[in-house]
Amino acid sequence: MDQAVAPTSFVNAYTGPPRGRDYERWREELCRCTLRVDVQPGDGDIIDCKLQGSLLGGVLLGAFAASSSEFSRTRESLKDGYDGMCLVIAMSGGALISHAGQQIELSESQMCLGDMSVLSGTRVNNEGEFRTLRIPRSLLLTVCPRVEDRIGLVLNGQAPMGETILRYHSLAASLGPHTDVVGQHLMAQHVIDLLGLFLGTDADRAEQANSRGHSAARLDLMRADVMASLSRGDLTIYSVAQKAGLSPRHAQRIFEQTGTTFTEFLLEQRLLLARKLLLDPLNRPRKISDLAHSAGFPDVSYFNRVFRRRFGATPSDIRALEGRPCA
Repeated sequence: MDQAVAPTSFVNAYTGPPRGRDYERWREELCRCTLRVDVQPGDGDIIDCKLQGSLLGGVLLGAFAASSSEFSRTRESLKDGYDGMCLVIAMSGGALISHAGQQIELSESQMCLGDMSVLSGTRVNNEGEFRTLRIPRSLLLTVCPRVEDRIGLVLNGQAPMGETILRYHSLAASLGPHTDVVGQHLMAQHVIDLLGLFLGTDADRAEQANSRGHSAARLDLMRADVMASLSRGDLTIYSVAQKAGLSPRHAQRIFEQTGTTFTEFLLEQRLLLARKLLLDPLNRPRKISDLAHSAGFPDVSYFNRVFRRRFGATPSDIRALEGRPCA
C-alpha cells in the first residue's frame, strides 16, 4: 500500500494471533504503511486492539484501545526513513513506553514525546487506552526548535495546555476528515502550535503560536461546546468560558476576533437547528413550541420573531412548505 494513498481516517480492529493471511494484510496495510509501526502482542500470544486515526495535513491523530498489543518502531520499520515525532497520551490503564533502550511508564493523563527515527514502542495491557499525535519533525521544529530536549520525558498532561491538547485532539479527529483540505491543514497547524506551547518555546514563537493556533483551537472548542448544548436554555458565555478555562471577557474577545459575538453565534446556531428540526418529516407530529424548546428557545414568541427576521418566514410557513408535495 502506497503511503500517498493512505486513508485520511479509519476505524479498524484486530483480535487474533500474530500470523495468518488476515493478520499479515492488516499488519502491512494499516500498521506499517499508515501508522508506520509494527505490531505484536503486548502479553501472551494474542493481539486484541481497536485503532482509530485521522490524517490531517501530515499530522496523524490516533486513538488506541487494547487488552494486549505493542506498537513499535522496529529495525524493519525504521527502514522507511521516517523521522517524525510522536506524542503518546495515556488515557486509562497506563502505558509502557520503550525509547532508545529506556523504559518509561505512563500513568493516566501523562504524556511522552518519542522520536520515530529510533527503536521505540508503546505497550498496553488490561484494557488500556492511549492517544497519539504523530507530527513531522520539521513542522514541530518551526514552533519548538529545542524539541529534542523534551524527548523521552514524562510530561504532565493535566496542566491547562495538556487538557486543551487532549480536547482538541478529540475535536480534530472527529471533524477534521469531514472538512476541506484548507480546513484540515489549519487544524493540523493548530495541533502543532498547541504542542509547541506545551513543550516550551521561545518568546517570539510562543506569541505566534498563541495568536495563530491557541486562540483558534480554543474558539473551535468553545464552538463545539455550544453546538453540543444548544438545547440548554441557560447556556451562557460564563459557562462556556469556564469550561475553556478562560474569563468571560477573554472568551468574548476570541469570538469577536471572528467578526461575531458569542450571543450572535449562539442565536444563529439555534435558529439553524430549529429550521432543521422543522424540515425533518419525523418531527411533523411535534408542536412548533416543542421544537423551539429543543433548539434552546424557552420563549416561543421571541423564537417566532427572530426566526422570521432570519429566514423571512414564520416557523409555521417553513413547516407548511416542507409538507407540500413536489410539482
